[in-house]
Amino acid sequence: MTTFTPMEFSSKLLEKAVNEMAQLPGIGKRTALRLVLHLLKQPTEKTRFLSDALTMMREEVKFCNSCHNISDLELCEICSNANRNHKIICVVEDIRDVMAIENTQQFKGIYHVLGGKISPIDGVGPSQLNISTLVDKVKTGTIQELIFALSSTMEGDTTNFFIYKQIKDYNIITSTIARGIAVGDELEYADEVTLGRSILQRIPLEISFKNN
Repeated sequence: MTTFTPMEFSSKLLEKAVNEMAQLPGIGKRTALRLVLHLLKQPTEKTRFLSDALTMMREEVKFCNSCHNISDLELCEICSNANRNHKIICVVEDIRDVMAIENTQQFKGIYHVLGGKISPIDGVGPSQLNISTLVDKVKTGTIQELIFALSSTMEGDTTNFFIYKQIKDYNIITSTIARGIAVGDELEYADEVTLGRSILQRIPLEISFKNN
């Protein structure tokens, strides 16, 4: 059995920086120490540039009023682009999924970021997600199709079904990305070719429920 030996720091300032860095996902104490020591070797202005960029992002970044994507303005570049098809909405879990799908260059509609998926075991219910604003968009009658691009997991399918029940009585096409994405896979880790084909070869949402 491997035992962890606590690090001994010669500086409280160094220790504090390492402890804060280690709070980031996937960053342990040893990796945090390596990163902090790297920053110490850099010119002061480089560290300041990083610090200023993080501070500005945290204080000034916005969420799009329409799709909830991260944006510098009240309306993100995708939603404000007149060349996008605003009648087709791709429903995703988070911002990383928007980036993954955009990288395929196969989707020309707009997005709606839910901010997660329904997961009772994690204490995440429908009211904690951006579902009501999506339903409101459908109710306007201007949306032609919803493409559900959530992860192929039980939580993702539960979220799909919950939203489907909210909008099934409206005259709208509902589809889901083709299962070129393996069941249980997260969208952000799919290669661009597979993800792009899944978007183009989407299937009716009702069929996906029957196949599960």
